[in-house]
Amino acid sequence: MPRESKRAKQERAVEVCHRMGEIYGGAQSALDYTDAFSLVICVLLSAQTTDAAVNKVTPELFRRWPTPEAMAAADPAEVGEVIRAIGFWRAKSAHCVECSQMIVGDFAGEVPQTMEELTRLPGVGRKTANIVLNKAFGIVDGIAVDTHVFRIARRLRLTSASTPLAAEKDLLAIIPRELWGNVNEEWIHFGRETCSAQHPTCEVCPLADICPSAGQPNRWFKGKK
Repeated sequence: MPRESKRAKQERAVEVCHRMGEIYGGAQSALDYTDAFSLVICVLLSAQTTDAAVNKVTPELFRRWPTPEAMAAADPAEVGEVIRAIGFWRAKSAHCVECSQMIVGDFAGEVPQTMEELTRLPGVGRKTANIVLNKAFGIVDGIAVDTHVFRIARRLRLTSASTPLAAEKDLLAIIPRELWGNVNEEWIHFGRETCSAQHPTCEVCPLADICPSAGQPNRWFKGKK
């Protein structure tokens, strides 16, 4: 197949977003949260762990420490015992307490609403910040590239980046800003249902005709120079 032009890649990326919107439009997060603070903690905990696993530990976590002030005063060891069932629980318990302490000490108990400030919080990277800005405050400042988005973007050859951060830069360059906000949630659902890590079901994939990795005739590229 000839090298794809940037314009053709942009058109294909937009088509991907439109199809995902038709299938998963209005999809909601699988994480159980009630406010910006609980969302920060939930997303922080979800790194390299399933949302279902996080939802099993957070009811007790937020029952005991429901606010930034309460969690800031918590013993990380006690937090760790509550979230022990999820991966990397020791580091995450420390981040929960340290993050809460910074929210209280530097931001008067309110979750900050800028990328720069959010990524100052312990345990909060750009992916988490993007999700919090989008879902808690309706601010779209980028695309949250988690493992699903990263995998799908590479399989679609919308990026060849080796890291999620670099992949986000590539996606922002080819996807119009007005489509950024829905990418993460819709692609997560698609990744779980169709384009899984181990067993992608290309034979029933709604993107098979525009996916270079699907092993099927790539009709989208005909006439796209």
